[in-house]
Amino acid sequence: MLDIKWIRENPEKFDAAMIARNNETRALELLKFDEEKRKKTFLIQELQAKRNKFAKDIAEIKKAGGDASLFLEDSKKVNAELIAAENDFSIDEKLNEILATLPNIPDKSVPIGFDENDNVEIEKFGTPKKFSFTPKAHDDLGENLKMLDFDQSALMSGARFSTLSASLARMERALSNFMLDVAQENNYTEVSPPNLVKSNAMFNSGQLPKFAEDAFKTTDDYWLIPTAEVSLVNLVAKKTLVESDLPIRFTAYTPCFRREAGSAGKDTKGLIRQHQFKKVELVSIATPEQSESEHERMTNVACEILRRLELPFRKILLCNGDMGFCAQKTYDLEVWLPSQEKYREISSCSNCGDFQARRGSIKYKNKDGKNNFVHTLNGSALAVGRTLVAILENYQNEDGSINVPEVLVNYMNGVKKISVN
Repeated sequence: MLDIKWIRENPEKFDAAMIARNNETRALELLKFDEEKRKKTFLIQELQAKRNKFAKDIAEIKKAGGDASLFLEDSKKVNAELIAAENDFSIDEKLNEILATLPNIPDKSVPIGFDENDNVEIEKFGTPKKFSFTPKAHDDLGENLKMLDFDQSALMSGARFSTLSASLARMERALSNFMLDVAQENNYTEVSPPNLVKSNAMFNSGQLPKFAEDAFKTTDDYWLIPTAEVSLVNLVAKKTLVESDLPIRFTAYTPCFRREAGSAGKDTKGLIRQHQFKKVELVSIATPEQSESEHERMTNVACEILRRLELPFRKILLCNGDMGFCAQKTYDLEVWLPSQEKYREISSCSNCGDFQARRGSIKYKNKDGKNNFVHTLNGSALAVGRTLVAILENYQNEDGSINVPEVLVNYMNGVKKISVN
């Protein structure tokens, strides 16, 4: 959530940022409610002062044996006005309702642009392999191996679901263990968090109200997490942390659930865009001074995983028009897919600044004893299904078998090649 004080002091910058994020300008509307809220606060303070003065005057009159009835009548009127003002949250609710729908302000280093076509390539890693045959798509490879099923999965669960079996199921597990191990090497604490959360947890992490239609909700008001970021950020919700303990780093391997409401017709085949998938997530809780370097560090952890898997990929800095709702700066990592002859997103690493911290009331006490909001960061390290896709396509052989990346062989109990049983 944005800081209304910053908006009050920078209305033109705020509106320019909203335009850059493909949103309407809202400064005038917000400042009107902010002014009404501050007037109400001033009124409450005045009424409290009058109430206190009446109480003091009445006590003195009674002590002197006088008649305080007129003062009592006036005191009752003031108390009634005060109670009404203190219990009127309409302005606060309207202001917070608008603020809750507004995206984060882009960092000054973020390129100006409208969509993915305006993103900036930072660096490329590795060279795409040149095949002596026409490479197959991952879904064809998996089905030919009889280890990836879509038809029976659709029968039991519908579209955008799949089942892995045999060596591919084992590779999925191997990948998750490998990714968690790399995260732990980099001082991330492994967590096994809840996969069902309440609405306040979804709000704190920025999923509500913006992405309600894209999330799955149970009949008893629980939400299935769309990413472990939701659970990990809420591990410190409503806490005041100690500066010397920061940064705090969490990692988790969880299932993730998304309706993909806005992706009709996109990636309908294969594992790229599923309603249920697994992901290793990284989350950091840092001071404002630490967050920029922590963002680079987190992104490098995801890069290291791809390097060790020897998969060609590139690092992209997203423009303001293509960033996620909570992000003030985002790097995407895109892995090369031979069947599509292009790079596809496999990780997104974002610095959210104090945006989520304000929503979740996550603070830290600095060396001077003052409470400040932390900065939160999150990144995929990596989306396991998409990593499996990249391995199937980049490590395929002409006979349809799949070589196992060297770094995964020990995780696969020495298996070096996957082929039809």
